[in-house]
Amino acid sequence: MEDVLWLLGHESGQYLRKWQSAWRLSMREILSCLDQQAELAWRQQLFLAQAQHQVQSILHARKDNSLCPLIKAAVCEGQEQQILHTLDTVAASTKDLGIAARALACVADVLGCVAGRQGGLRSGPAANRAWTEAFSLLESGNVVRGVEKLTEERGKWLNRPDRLVRAARHYEGAEQILIRQAVMSAREFISIREVGLPPMNHWVVAECPARIDISGGWSDTPPITYEHGGVVVDIAVLVDKLKPIGAKVRRIKEPKLHLVMSRGREQEMAVEISCQCLEDLKDYCQPHAPGALLKAAFICTQIIQYPSQIPLRDQLMAGFGGGFELHTWSSLPHGSGMGTSSILAGAVAAALISAAGKSCDTTSLIHVVLHLEQILTTGGGWQDQVGGLVPGIKIGRSKPQLPLRVDVERIPVTDEFVKTLNDHLLLVYTGKTRLARNLLQDVLRNWYARLPSIVHNTHALVRNAEECAQAFMKGDISWIGQCLNTYWQQKKCMAPGCEPLAVREMMTILQPHVHGQSLAGAGGGGFLYLLTRKPCQKETIERILRGSEGLGNFSVHEVEVDETGLSVCATGP
Repeated sequence: MEDVLWLLGHESGQYLRKWQSAWRLSMREILSCLDQQAELAWRQQLFLAQAQHQVQSILHARKDNSLCPLIKAAVCEGQEQQILHTLDTVAASTKDLGIAARALACVADVLGCVAGRQGGLRSGPAANRAWTEAFSLLESGNVVRGVEKLTEERGKWLNRPDRLVRAARHYEGAEQILIRQAVMSAREFISIREVGLPPMNHWVVAECPARIDISGGWSDTPPITYEHGGVVVDIAVLVDKLKPIGAKVRRIKEPKLHLVMSRGREQEMAVEISCQCLEDLKDYCQPHAPGALLKAAFICTQIIQYPSQIPLRDQLMAGFGGGFELHTWSSLPHGSGMGTSSILAGAVAAALISAAGKSCDTTSLIHVVLHLEQILTTGGGWQDQVGGLVPGIKIGRSKPQLPLRVDVERIPVTDEFVKTLNDHLLLVYTGKTRLARNLLQDVLRNWYARLPSIVHNTHALVRNAEECAQAFMKGDISWIGQCLNTYWQQKKCMAPGCEPLAVREMMTILQPHVHGQSLAGAGGGGFLYLLTRKPCQKETIERILRGSEGLGNFSVHEVEVDETGLSVCATGP
């Protein structure tokens, strides 16, 4: 220490003279004394050891640090296999399905990074039969053996960039299996009790409003909702003064399931399916198969046991003395963004539970829909059923933990404020069908990568939702509009590409006339909802849009807060 005291301005010159007379080595001389290759190898090993430790620490502690820099550096150093081994170890050793799913997602990122830009698109099918055994093990809950089989199969796909990308797709498929199982933990909060069968041929009718999400959407989406925690403000709404979504079911003498799906209660464009045996239910987990949601609902509500050695006919006769006839309808267009699918699932489940002689409260039903959509393999969050099953204006919350539980709180507002809100709310159908699937894949990939922009935006979504709830309690339309505009910017950050050009032009035209506006749901099309500056502006908005070129086949609809939510009633034959 004394030798460098002169650098600190020490008064004595002896230290400076000692330093000046000291023996010196040049960098060239120093390097000549080193084994540079061994030094480089040591540094690489040190980097690898630190990287492996960080990977384990970040994943096990559920930290929001991104592993992308480590993955890219490891791939550049040719150490991807060691990182893959570390990720395999984390996935197989943890008891937390959320951690295991994130580890598998990181494996997909490593494979994609190795492939570079030559392997094609990451989004795509994950249905190669070579991976079936690994997927089946994961589906059965055997994560350790499932990860081992994934690792074994992965080794056969590393020889070409395109095969690396296909392997990455299958790891994302495996990750989705674990996400579904994590969300199914919501079954713990389902309580159903016996109340007695209704009479044969008597209808049970369930009707629901639509919902508009005012703030916080995406934070309810698994795995975000159980890794970060979610908060969403929703409003249950009537569209053109009607509840647009519903189902009705009755017991029938024939031991079969008769399913009827239509666009409206008047049975417009009805599609009918008759299920006479269990084989007719096998496509319940294929979302695009006709009647898949209805079939999944029978299984989820345990009216039907599938798979089973007991034939469908025998199950129905033993449990209910006959079969069921189920009708569903929605007057909203496909891809509306207003939560139709999840709300319809809630209506169907509510009607089936009642027709089967059972009863459950709305909280249980919210978790039933979460479970049902995992069976259906569509995934999705909880805000849609919260918005459509619970009346009025409400805030839903989930904590960053498993099992996944959703708590809902009605936001207290005055009748006068609800009337004011009704006068300022409008819906505009953009004429563009909302396509959310690829949006969802990209959001989940970015979340698992913990891109800083996505993590920051998720924090902001939750904060804005809590602020929005305060704005409603204050009855401040302008403040709500600000929260709505902020929310739309957050949606675009979360899912770039969710704003079609025609919609952007429409929103630009309407901006001077609204406090706030946003596309419903994930965006990409469907309904645009407006909070107008002046009350009762339907005709004005229609005139403004008709006077603008290139906006396509739009329509403007009245919307008002629904104060009853899900309604279930029994009627005669």
